[in-house]
Amino acid sequence: MLKAKSSKKRVSLPLHYHVKKGDTVMVISGKDKGKTGTVKRVFRTKGKVLVEGLNVIKKAVRPNPAQGLQGGIVTMEAPLFVSKVMLYDTKNSKPSRAKVQDIGEKRVRVAKKTGEHFDV
Repeated sequence: MLKAKSSKKRVSLPLHYHVKKGDTVMVISGKDKGKTGTVKRVFRTKGKVLVEGLNVIKKAVRPNPAQGLQGGIVTMEAPLFVSKVMLYDTKNSKPSRAKVQDIGEKRVRVAKKTGEHFDV
């Protein structure tokens, strides 16, 4: 018996992203361009990040009496693609690319423009 081929393409995921949970980031494209916020969660398998207070959407929710949820329209944050956010350098108040440097035995992310450490 022949097995049907899957129509989904297999995409190789990166081992790590340039942002981590708790980082301050700035959105560089989209409806929230120029706004800053902190990363709440990183979805590594989807290539997305959830940023606090950004990409807010409205969603219709059905009532669920068993859980005590009331139905209606709820505003919530939706994930953004990782490529749409950039690490925010608080020293000069601008977004900056990061490079990895070895300091002693630790590897830390450093802003390319100012040399400010993102990892404390």
